[in-house]
Amino acid sequence: MSKIILTGDRPTGRLHLGHYVGSLHRRVILQNSGDYDKIFIMIADAQALTDNFDDPEKIRQNIIEVALDYLSAGLDPRVSTLFVQSQIPELTELTFYYLNLVSVSRLYRNPTVKAEIQLRNFEANIPAGFLCYPVSQAADITAFHATDVPVGQDQLPMLEQTREIVRRFNAIYQPVLTEPEALLEENSVYQRLPGTDGKAKMSKSLGNCIYLADPPQVVEEKIMNMYTDPLHVKVSDPGHIEGNTVFTYLDAFCRPEHFPEFLPEYESLEQLKDHYQKGGLGDVKIKRFLNRILQQELEPIRRRRKEYEKDIGAVYQILKEGSQKARNTAGATVDQVKRAMRIDYFQDEGLIKAHMDKYENGNR
Repeated sequence: MSKIILTGDRPTGRLHLGHYVGSLHRRVILQNSGDYDKIFIMIADAQALTDNFDDPEKIRQNIIEVALDYLSAGLDPRVSTLFVQSQIPELTELTFYYLNLVSVSRLYRNPTVKAEIQLRNFEANIPAGFLCYPVSQAADITAFHATDVPVGQDQLPMLEQTREIVRRFNAIYQPVLTEPEALLEENSVYQRLPGTDGKAKMSKSLGNCIYLADPPQVVEEKIMNMYTDPLHVKVSDPGHIEGNTVFTYLDAFCRPEHFPEFLPEYESLEQLKDHYQKGGLGDVKIKRFLNRILQQELEPIRRRRKEYEKDIGAVYQILKEGSQKARNTAGATVDQVKRAMRIDYFQDEGLIKAHMDKYENGNR
């Protein structure tokens, strides 16, 4: 059986280091591994509209921003199919069929949905589209017969909802849908990167993001203002690394080769941490070290982005061609689904002939 990946992002803003660490960099690695037959990467604009329905222009403007971030991070449209969710109407059709396979109470019990409802204060007046977006997600995944879906721990309930829908569909109709598996990141460091202010979530609304497209001076400014240890007032004070945002970022980005290049007086990150905890190491020094590491990481991304920005028309063409390719695949899945559900009336020659014979014989 072919190994197929489906993943994507909501275009509610430019992508930041949290996206890069949590999913984007990994997608590039998976793409270049040669282990997968097909990779579909979706800009989930229809899903983003479930809680941004009153601001469609926000989504419209960010389609190209996310596409530029994808391409500049190293996603290759010759290998990975980049597409826009709303341009694949077959996904909406599958969602409609799948809605019959899940109850409203089951949707409310989804832990991820419950958390998102609370986050957005939707408890009293939740949009139906938002409540049902796990069903839409099931349509996205099954339309491409995805075998593997890269997710974090917090998204596992969503994937399990898809698996339940697949099992129920295959049991009631015919076993035509593929049941996906979670592709979890083994290293917990990459599950979620905190904001520069130390808050658990990096988000545009909180103003605590480092964006992939940020110029060098902006990145440096954000790093130098990063939250560390409030008890580490003087250089001589012992410092704490738990909850210290700078060290969390170093855990995510620092590699052994960075020390001889940028901080030769230390041999490893563990040695750096040990010195900080004992006292005698200032925050400014470790922030400058982190800045040099992140500038090196982001420089090729910024360079590629500048090249793509020279021809935005070509970027739109990539999305247009990818969306057509994705639609062809999703269309074939819809055909399978309709045959399994026995609603392929005009393609079922046996059905047509049986009715023709019935009424021709009845008229004799």
